[in-house]
Amino acid sequence: MMFNWLSLVTGLFYIVLGIVVIVFKFFFTVLEPAVAYALGAVLVIYGVFRIYRAISRIKKSRNEE
Repeated sequence: MMFNWLSLVTGLFYIVLGIVVIVFKFFFTVLEPAVAYALGAVLVIYGVFRIYRAISRIKKSRNEE
């Protein structure tokens, strides 16, 4: 159960990191705008995926109880 909540927090972290990469165009080095937008979008999408997966697991575990 703790893994699901940790996955939610991690998903939020990825979303925030993606937004930071898009806004500041920096990820360990200065990025070209096209690369920053692409990397930021991938990070945000992955964060949304992790949150969705965690919520579905939390709902499933509550239904089993």
